[in-house]
Amino acid sequence: MNDFDYQPPSLAVDALRRSIAYKLAFSIGRDPVSANSLEWLEATLLATRDRMVERWLRSNRAESNLETRQVYYLSMEFLIGRTLINALVSLGLYDEVKEALAGLNLDIDKLAEEEPDPGLGNGGLGRLAACFLDSMATLSLPARGYGIRYEYGMFRQRIVDGQQAEVPDNWLEYGNSWEFPRDNVRFKVRFGGRLQFEGARARWMEDEVIIARAFDQVIPGYDTSATNTLRLWSARASNEINLGKFNQGDYFAAVADKNQSENVSRVLYPDDTTSSGRELRLRQEYFLVSATMQDILQRHFLYHQRYDNLADKIAIHLNDTHPVLAIPELMRLLIDEHGFAWNDAWAATERIFSYTNHTLMNEALETWPVDMLGRILPRHLQLIFEINEHFLEQVRAQVPGDDGFASRVSLIDEGNGRRVRMAWLAVVASQKVNGVSELHSKLMVESLFADFAKLFPTRFVNVTNGVTPRRWLDCANPGLSRLVDSRIGKRWRLDLELLVGLEPAVEVHDFIDHLREIKRTNKQRLADYVKSELGIEIDPDSMFDVQVKRIHEYKRQLLNLLHVLARYNRILDDPDGDWVPRTVIFAGKAASAYHAAKQVIRLINDVATVINADPRANKLLKVVFIPNYGVSLAQLLIPAADLSEQISLAGTEASGTGNMKFALNGALTIGTLDGANVEMRERIGEENMFIFGNTAEQVEELRRNGYNPRDYYVKDPELFRLLNQVIGGTFSPTEPGRYRDCFDLNDNYQLLADFRSYVETQEQVDVLYRDPAAWARKAALNIARIGYFSSDRAVAEYAERIWQVEPLRL
Repeated sequence: MNDFDYQPPSLAVDALRRSIAYKLAFSIGRDPVSANSLEWLEATLLATRDRMVERWLRSNRAESNLETRQVYYLSMEFLIGRTLINALVSLGLYDEVKEALAGLNLDIDKLAEEEPDPGLGNGGLGRLAACFLDSMATLSLPARGYGIRYEYGMFRQRIVDGQQAEVPDNWLEYGNSWEFPRDNVRFKVRFGGRLQFEGARARWMEDEVIIARAFDQVIPGYDTSATNTLRLWSARASNEINLGKFNQGDYFAAVADKNQSENVSRVLYPDDTTSSGRELRLRQEYFLVSATMQDILQRHFLYHQRYDNLADKIAIHLNDTHPVLAIPELMRLLIDEHGFAWNDAWAATERIFSYTNHTLMNEALETWPVDMLGRILPRHLQLIFEINEHFLEQVRAQVPGDDGFASRVSLIDEGNGRRVRMAWLAVVASQKVNGVSELHSKLMVESLFADFAKLFPTRFVNVTNGVTPRRWLDCANPGLSRLVDSRIGKRWRLDLELLVGLEPAVEVHDFIDHLREIKRTNKQRLADYVKSELGIEIDPDSMFDVQVKRIHEYKRQLLNLLHVLARYNRILDDPDGDWVPRTVIFAGKAASAYHAAKQVIRLINDVATVINADPRANKLLKVVFIPNYGVSLAQLLIPAADLSEQISLAGTEASGTGNMKFALNGALTIGTLDGANVEMRERIGEENMFIFGNTAEQVEELRRNGYNPRDYYVKDPELFRLLNQVIGGTFSPTEPGRYRDCFDLNDNYQLLADFRSYVETQEQVDVLYRDPAAWARKAALNIARIGYFSSDRAVAEYAERIWQVEPLRL
């Protein structure tokens, strides 16, 4: 190298390098010579965090403007994923930090892999909330997220002897450098006790008290000075130790109350098959909303020194039914703590709340027993009864003489052991209720909330979900991001619909060749991971057929597996046939108490064991279940997928966001006309997807006419054969009866009705994949036409149509 080859580091890079070294020495107390990768990672996180704080403080000052209306987004889950790379991309510092670390002989990508995935969510609900936080900051909206700082996530999933095994997800083992503990922000959260009335006000007496302590995380916007806050609550005991019992030598009893109190924020989604588990879940939900409502009112008074303008200045959004107790909690605080008359408190409440419905399935709609609510939250139960009576008076005036109608819309289900319907409460108290895809919103007002739609015809709206392009293209697929930049520039990160500018490149061989090379590289990276983690060799030149999502009967992983078995049998019957090699990849967690879902995981692994060991077929077909699916694994899997499986029973998936992420990364969708698949077909073009199966209307018609799955089983020889193989123990020879009950006799999710259409559509998939250039052109069109499904567009619709908020002026 001569002197002219040397390029000195920029001042920014040099400053970053010194900042990282400074943090390592003075915040972590380590010498660079002996520091390990985790310590270098923490130093890098802290140096990055410092560069977000100035923006953050500026945004907080702007939010305190008396004219600003605030949004508060409540969710039990925020599946935010690793933060470092996303933060650097948002700040425009990725290249500089990469160069700074390289000067310290460190690889930024390897270092970033050391960062834990925060265990703050489970699936689509939490990932949607995280996308919305990103978009709210990017759009400079005055918004805050509120959730729980779970000490342990849902669980880490391992596969032992083919079965799911759950181990604690200790994501906070090494701390969380992104968060700011707010020791001075603490609120009392009460449970149990009794009520003493003083006029209209109630005093809560002899109650159990838990302390909610705040932890703040910075959420940077992309290419903007706006930076928002995610505030998470951690439970602390009001009495740390019973010193009397400790001194008597009863050490376990001395801390029993502390442990019980702090269990509230210990684990995401405790097993609710037991009464104690259900009670803990209720306590978690109230803990979130009580601390949050107190914090919101305190912040409001700090800014305005009054409460009578509350409905003009705040909008509170309920992400699903989990935070719906915020409604009676706000009523309680306004009436009992701040002297509001009941009618004035209710008038404010009706203008403040909005609610997103995420499911139409009755089993997923929360209800709580009246006796449990009365024992744990006596004042809230009383307020719910008062809200119900106030509402039913209006109903009887609008629909006189129809007791059946009043019973259907009542917040109290008298015919089911007396339970409070939380979704009903959300609808009655909210100024807007939205579904998350056009199909879901349509079905919502035609079925689940049909009676309410008659009472409140303007209350229901649709806002189709979206995903953030920063995380799900820029961070997850840098190769594709650079290719897109080279064709249309970089502004697509802020306006995803600019991707339509790629359409002219679809017929350009150079572009298509580059697209194929990027996909091949992503597939090789995933193949390397599978080899390293599972010891399974998969061929990156085979089609990667991917279904990754929560394991649930309605998502129909079993239907996917039926096709795998049909394919396996066909290969054995015709080993010299013109087969397209496939690697079928599954990933996802089953709820710990969901036996049927855990059996699906076991069957997938049993099938994989047989097929992957069979030399007659394993060059043409492989099956892989990758454990512990989460955001980081998704960022590896999604860019590598050729085929995206979105095969839920029509009418059961509210929207889905995985379908959008796969298409954005150039995978073709095979799916039913369910959720957002319907709108994707309209925008991407049916010729660029593989649609199969019954529509939502046909599904309902089958149910009405008496669906008989046995008819399909008996009349379809291929289906008959493979079901008998599963039921007869072909894939579980040491326990032949293991899957005898795996296929529900009622087939509630109509796998058998859609099987033939699914298999025939998979044959069309094979035909197209044999023409790599044609496949790549369709993949390119998926990328070019997916721009509507951005979380920026979705959040902008919420801001305008539901929250009535405007961007901050910074």
